[in-house]
Amino acid sequence: MPKSNLDETEIVNLRDAKNVKETRISVHLSPLEKEGYTKILREYKDIFAWSYDDMTEAIKKQALADHLAENPVDGEYESLKMYFPEEEVLFIGEDIAESYDSWMMYFDRASNFKGLGIGVVLVSETGQHYPVSTKLRFSCTNNMAEYEACILGLKLAIDMNIQELLVIGDSNLLIHQVREEWATKNSKILPYLHHIQELRKRFTKTEFQHVPRV
Repeated sequence: MPKSNLDETEIVNLRDAKNVKETRISVHLSPLEKEGYTKILREYKDIFAWSYDDMTEAIKKQALADHLAENPVDGEYESLKMYFPEEEVLFIGEDIAESYDSWMMYFDRASNFKGLGIGVVLVSETGQHYPVSTKLRFSCTNNMAEYEACILGLKLAIDMNIQELLVIGDSNLLIHQVREEWATKNSKILPYLHHIQELRKRFTKTEFQHVPRV
């Protein structure tokens, strides 16, 4: 019988023995990767909704309302066919990734009327995916959010002791500024740029590649 996804994970407690908050991580992590990944998860343990029960009632109701608005039930109703193309999640930039045999990092931001969020996915040499996302609880521009996402990913990679990293994102501005191909005069962006350049010194090698937003 083939193994399920749960067979490839182990439980970690993000709090303590008296106040348990469990989640699962891959069993294929090295000790250093496990330590770094767990550190990030513990840092954001009170921000993420780890399960449906963790969501507030307002979020649950809004999620249901949004789903019904997008999928109205009528006389010709047919059950939805849910498709989650896991193997295609990171198809953007795959031409770049095919020629790179070390760790990769995808970063992005998302915005709507409720605010800004950022997300990162680290991909190991063996194809293991390590996603992290969070909501920004302060006002900032879309470009600042892109920098926040990139910095989050770089810190995660450092905590996981990754030495070589290909960074892929759709922010034309950030990629060209980090590669020092475009000048940076915005006083709000400069501290972010300097911080990224300092973080890059913690790696043996980093490359930044731009892919268009679809």
